[in-house]
Amino acid sequence: MPTGWTAHYLDGRTATRHRITITITPAALQLLLSGGETKQWPYDQIRQTQGAYSGEPVRLEFGPEPAEAVVMSTPALLTAIHKAAPTMGQHFHSLSCRKTRMRWTLCAALGVLCMIIGLYRWGIPTMAAVATPYVPLAWEETLGRQVIEHLAPETRQCHDPDRLRKLDQVVQALTTTHPTSPYRIRLSVVDAPAINAFAAPGGRVVILRGLLEKTASPEQLAGVLAHELQHVYQRHTTRAILEQTATTFLLTAISGDLSGGLAWGLEGARTMGSLHYSRTHEREADVEGLRMMQAARLDPAAMIAFYGIMQNGAEPHAGPPDFLSTHPDMGERLATLIALAGPPPTNVVTLLSGEDWKDIRTLCRLQPDSRPAPVSLDLP
Repeated sequence: MPTGWTAHYLDGRTATRHRITITITPAALQLLLSGGETKQWPYDQIRQTQGAYSGEPVRLEFGPEPAEAVVMSTPALLTAIHKAAPTMGQHFHSLSCRKTRMRWTLCAALGVLCMIIGLYRWGIPTMAAVATPYVPLAWEETLGRQVIEHLAPETRQCHDPDRLRKLDQVVQALTTTHPTSPYRIRLSVVDAPAINAFAAPGGRVVILRGLLEKTASPEQLAGVLAHELQHVYQRHTTRAILEQTATTFLLTAISGDLSGGLAWGLEGARTMGSLHYSRTHEREADVEGLRMMQAARLDPAAMIAFYGIMQNGAEPHAGPPDFLSTHPDMGERLATLIALAGPPPTNVVTLLSGEDWKDIRTLCRLQPDSRPAPVSLDLP
């Protein structure tokens, strides 16, 4: 280890740098100036003001302001001080501590990243599942009204009391299997050509004209409605909104823009514009929907048949999916439903006559589009 270190000395009164030699002792730094003058700097009176970061020169200061200073380009001086005076030199930056601190910083950053991923992947869904049963029904109904006002306003709905009453018969055949449910199911039909349907919080279910016209029987529509009703009964929509809102708060906490993120989260929850069910929820709605069909003594083959129509008629379409998405693969869904359906049931219930159904499908009384509407795999 060198006995003398070359550095630059500043007297605190001028900007002139003086080349000096530093000798390290167990109690102090000895400074030998170019004119032969010597100075003693006890370690406990020296302040380090630079040199804590890689590539930064080391600057040590001594005395009251304006302080004397020593500047050295290499941090090796600090290492030598730690070796010569391990106790008195503890307040000087240590290169070994820098490496340790960097490792701890990287580990902490990795830990925070894993925590955020875990919170997003498992924590938020778990918290939403726990919180959902405690959400008041009145809150769900209020949110459901807001969703309907935004996505299915009265001006876009099809109104025909007689035909709507017959559609309500299909709904009632399914809801009788859940007599203790607190939800009052209300069905709306929107004049839109897309083959789609969705459930909103509080018992609101919406089907689009395109889907109504695509069904060949009321039992096929019942299969779609059974799926959507399970989203209501299992409170998937409410849980998804809680997950989205919690995710928004997580992202805004990371970015620091709480006010903007909160506004986006509340608006997103209100409009459901970016709301998605998980694949687990979709599978649950499929399975429980089929069981609802069986409990209502409706042939589950009608539900399976409509899913088959959706699969065979699917066309690739660009852009975001209609309303809600992330449904499992249609082939996988069909295989699951066929396995659960079992042998054909006996004594099944027929909901409406074929002629009645042809009439009901004209509920919106619009001419069919000249171009076929793309089949959306997002729903039922």
